[in-house]
Amino acid sequence: MEDDAAITGVNVTPLVDVCLVLVIIFMVTAPMFSDPPIKVSLPKATTKEGHEADNVVVTLAQDGGMAVSDTLVKNIQEFSIAIRNRLAMSDDKYVIIRADAQATHGQLTQLMAESKKAGARSMTIATERK
Repeated sequence: MEDDAAITGVNVTPLVDVCLVLVIIFMVTAPMFSDPPIKVSLPKATTKEGHEADNVVVTLAQDGGMAVSDTLVKNIQEFSIAIRNRLAMSDDKYVIIRADAQATHGQLTQLMAESKKAGARSMTIATERK
């Protein structure tokens, strides 16, 4: 007569297995979503790793293409508006400039000046390790 007893336990092993598989899938696919909007070839330098915070990333391509974080901009006026809006949302007001090694010096300094005018407290130029 023991076979007629009510089932009082719940087997959670299949649920845990499915959750672990989902966590692994998210861990593997997450880096694919962080690609920048413009591909640039960064200059080589000996650097130390920067801190991850609420940074604003400015990208300058070899052909003059610009982006603020994930937003492409067409000209310096759009850049000024986008950087001002993005810095307003940032607590640190820290700008990382990802400029292609072949980008012109004039464009880079113009982006730096516009970032300072928009309220950037600190800036750095991203490089790759040698």
